[in-house]
Amino acid sequence: MNTILLIGAGKSTTVLIDYLIREAAIHHWKLLVADADLNLAKSKINNSPNAEAVHLDLLNEQQRGRLIAGTDIVISMMPPGLHYLVAKDCLQFKKHLLTASYVDEKIKALQPQIDAANILFLCEMGLDPGIDHMSAMKIIHQIKDKGGTISSFKSHCGGLVAPESNDNPWHYKISWNPRNVVLAGNAGSVYKQDGQTIAIDYRDLFNTQNTVNIDEVGTLAYYANRDSLSYIPLYHLEEASTFMRTTLRYPQYFTGWNAIVHAGLTNDKNKVPEGIAFADWSQPLLPFVSNENRDQLAFLGLFDKTKIPAHLISSADVMQYLLETKLAMQPHDKDMIVMLHEFDYRLNGKSQSLQSSLVVKGENNLRTAMAKTVGLPLGIACKLILTQQLKITGLHIPTIKEIYEPVLKELEAEGIKFEESSS
Repeated sequence: MNTILLIGAGKSTTVLIDYLIREAAIHHWKLLVADADLNLAKSKINNSPNAEAVHLDLLNEQQRGRLIAGTDIVISMMPPGLHYLVAKDCLQFKKHLLTASYVDEKIKALQPQIDAANILFLCEMGLDPGIDHMSAMKIIHQIKDKGGTISSFKSHCGGLVAPESNDNPWHYKISWNPRNVVLAGNAGSVYKQDGQTIAIDYRDLFNTQNTVNIDEVGTLAYYANRDSLSYIPLYHLEEASTFMRTTLRYPQYFTGWNAIVHAGLTNDKNKVPEGIAFADWSQPLLPFVSNENRDQLAFLGLFDKTKIPAHLISSADVMQYLLETKLAMQPHDKDMIVMLHEFDYRLNGKSQSLQSSLVVKGENNLRTAMAKTVGLPLGIACKLILTQQLKITGLHIPTIKEIYEPVLKELEAEGIKFEESSS
């Protein structure tokens, strides 16, 4: 009997766990869901005979090692900085590892050992990164196989609130890790546009007028993600004069968040004075308050006279608390995932454009679109490995046909399907 170990039972795991339990029943597998919060893990498996909830202190090396040693494949849904602990044990015990997170330098440095161990570390296997890679590479390969040359590629993705639940001045609700929302973009961004390398500082990242129009949704604004340049060789698009990966939000979001960033209220290193009120702590924000963002900032409670809870240590902690408190999804709320790829290319002497878009709505605040699109690619990849349909080894992200073709096929069967239009 194959055993799957899922580490982490947070917001993005609900649909993944349901999928793995379903497949475990079919294939006679066992699923272990490990989390520091045992009750949370128990609630996620819902008394399934094919799953077991276990308590895990990830920093307990012996406990972590025992769990990993007794499984066949590990899916880590922990914060990115903790994947390395899991990866080291997976190497030691020669277990496959799946994550939805970006490949960081620590994981990258393990590549020779991963190769030698003849195991698979498959990272960036969620939504963004994940589905974005797979859906883009499918089209890139199709264009190139016909002899086309791609001159411009833009990939946009956002986790948003669905229109029917869009009822606050931020036009946003939390459907994934709130810490990641607070710290998003803090490293700035770099991308390629019209043959030029463009670098954007964090303070300028959300001061943007860039927009796209999506059927079913309307106008959305975007900011450039991290280091787009590093993906040019991975996508084999060195010939493209424009290459950009972005995050989508409703335009109004940028109005408020740009002020918060300029005021330094997302800084994880700024310590919060003990006993200070929200209104006093947010004083640096006042020069950036305008008629356009005043209601947004007030809605978050930034001008409240109440004291900041003592357990909040940094500015980032305070912002996370406010987002979780004020922008939480309610039981009836639905989120929405929007993805758009824009291609300009030349084929048979003609300039052409192609757009590929995806819109997915969640069911409620638990079975969210975010949980579905992050979790299902991981679950499908896990199944493909255990059923010997995916036999590759080494360190990979899902940019090759061996990975993306079967995963995208099953995602379509699960209702995650892209629509294409060309001109």
